[in-house]
Amino acid sequence: MFVGVDIGGTKVAAGLVDADGKISSQKRVPMISNLSAQEGLSAVLSAIAQVRPSDAAQVSGIGICAPGPLNPKTGVILNPPNVPCWRDFPLAESVQRNYPVPVHVDNDANAAALAETRWGAARGYRNVFYATIGTGIGTGIIFDGRIFHGRTGAAGEGGHVSIDYRGPLCGCGKPGCIEALASGTAIVRRAREAIGTGRKSCMLQLAGGNLTAITGEVVGRASDTGDALAQEILTETTEMLALWLSNMVDLLDPEVIVIGGGAAALLRRFFDQLRDRMPKLAVNPRASEVPIVHAHYGADSGIAGGAALCA
Repeated sequence: MFVGVDIGGTKVAAGLVDADGKISSQKRVPMISNLSAQEGLSAVLSAIAQVRPSDAAQVSGIGICAPGPLNPKTGVILNPPNVPCWRDFPLAESVQRNYPVPVHVDNDANAAALAETRWGAARGYRNVFYATIGTGIGTGIIFDGRIFHGRTGAAGEGGHVSIDYRGPLCGCGKPGCIEALASGTAIVRRAREAIGTGRKSCMLQLAGGNLTAITGEVVGRASDTGDALAQEILTETTEMLALWLSNMVDLLDPEVIVIGGGAAALLRRFFDQLRDRMPKLAVNPRASEVPIVHAHYGADSGIAGGAALCA
């Protein structure tokens, strides 16, 4: 058994995961991210304690998905904007002092990519490109069954690959990143902007007449009813993702592409379009052989990912 831990800015989720990737129990506790480093650590230890079995010998390791930037080799959290209480904080070492088992730390997209490769939608493949599309876009790269970290541990920031140097400025400072164009945040922004300029759509009615209440869920519901603007926005998003994924295929030549995250659910009806369009944009003559599949783990990808770091 393994304990998988998923740390966010407001919560810590921990779960007990078996060798087949099945989560048997899980708990959530509030994350104290804006006070002391020790209080942040206490939240993590509390979550672990609530799922750890009474027979400690059953647990072979603890894997932690933590906000980056971080060093996956040393388990040190560097300077995450969402968890300001930790600066150059030795998280793996601190947890191991309390629980004397191997402790591994990595970012959520890397860990989720590993979980999908070992137990999920990419099981049976050795070279995988994983993308989670939500508020932002995170990615993980698996080469020969292992996470590709690069020289310093910072590899895999595929969400900050630009596809338009004149595009909107991303939070990272670069123009035209795929995150700034096709994330859930970007989808909502384009919907609000279009309606704000006078475009007609049932999205405003679904949001109770409040422009700022339009969410990704609202865009998805409108698209399901056949709303022209919602479908236009999601079609454009799919086209941008197809271009981006064609770049990833040409660069990495993966065996499979796995897509997860909350915003990916909005695009579920557009996956056939994505599968059709991506190979036409790629240079790789065998790009059409690369399947694009839905992730197996949803909201529990951080717990499963943490456990996969130990498996």
